[in-house]
Amino acid sequence: MDQNKGAIVTAAAAAVMTFLAAVLSMGIAMFTVADGALPGGGCDGDGGLGGGSQSIGGTDWNAEQTENAATIVHRVVERSLPRRAAVIAISTVIVEAELVNVGYGDRDSLGLYQQRPSQGWGTPEQVLNPVAATDTFLDRLVELPGWAGMPPGDAAQAVQRSAFPDRYGPQEGPAAALVDRFWVGPDNPVPAPTGGPDVQLASSVYACPDQGGAGVPLAPSDIDPRQVPPGFTPPADPARRAAVTYALAQLGKPYIWGAKGPHGFDCSGLMLAAWAAAGVAIPAGTVNQKNAGSPASVASIAPGDLVFIPGSLGSPTNPRHVGMYVGHGLVVNAYDSSTGVILQPLAEWADEITHIRHIAGPAAQPTPDATLAEAAP
Repeated sequence: MDQNKGAIVTAAAAAVMTFLAAVLSMGIAMFTVADGALPGGGCDGDGGLGGGSQSIGGTDWNAEQTENAATIVHRVVERSLPRRAAVIAISTVIVEAELVNVGYGDRDSLGLYQQRPSQGWGTPEQVLNPVAATDTFLDRLVELPGWAGMPPGDAAQAVQRSAFPDRYGPQEGPAAALVDRFWVGPDNPVPAPTGGPDVQLASSVYACPDQGGAGVPLAPSDIDPRQVPPGFTPPADPARRAAVTYALAQLGKPYIWGAKGPHGFDCSGLMLAAWAAAGVAIPAGTVNQKNAGSPASVASIAPGDLVFIPGSLGSPTNPRHVGMYVGHGLVVNAYDSSTGVILQPLAEWADEITHIRHIAGPAAQPTPDATLAEAAP
């Protein structure tokens, strides 16, 4: 009887151990696959340059945050700087603005890095453009002797000169995981003999492919799509005037996936750069910009408002193309990779419009049908 009891106990113990081993194995498996797209994320969801909302290194990031992280890594790779530069830059942005391009901060601090125009960091237009702001940060970083070998947080502090120097080091772990997600090429690249940017390698950083162009046929029109019409008058409101004037000055420039100027743009990059020129921060990426500002309609549309359509690869609920209404019944947009930045009559977009977002300045008074009538070719 005692032997039977012993055998039963031994068998039970073995079963328990087997069960615990299985649970532990499942737990490890679950842990290793925890990273990936979050609900609604991925290239078919809210994805843009960074692949949309996802968990990376055990931290959940939204689509705007991954877009900004991918933009920073892209610029570091393009400049043939070491991977370490990307980790330092992203850890700084996590601390300063939680990887979001914000239009506020301590005193006159703005943007991803909370750079202050009054302290020589550049104009509001520059510090609110993630590419220009990253370039400014990197320029100052690489001027530091031995920056790549400094202890975690020290190089970021030497650039930022923060009143809270201990905040940067702890964020190097999450930053390194983000860099791992996007980095391409060697950790310590050799700059090209020409000294120019490594555009081809950098273009492979982005998590999602180009998400298509306007998808609206270019109808015959009396409007020259690459010229400001004679007699055009920009809006009187200073912010709107600055945004519209900037956007129109880019007519004829190429469409480049992920670009935010000054030599080329994708559709959302043109919107971000234009409003940055007005000193107004908006998110990067079409899927993020559709929630910027406040809702408007065709009847109440005002110059500077963002106009969204599905585009060639989107849908009414997930638009993938955006332009700016500039007044006079016209929309400026980075149309596609073969066409570049052009003007189109708003009437050509009318049946496709999914969202209109008012960014800044006084809201327009509703004028039903007047805008589309003005826009008719």
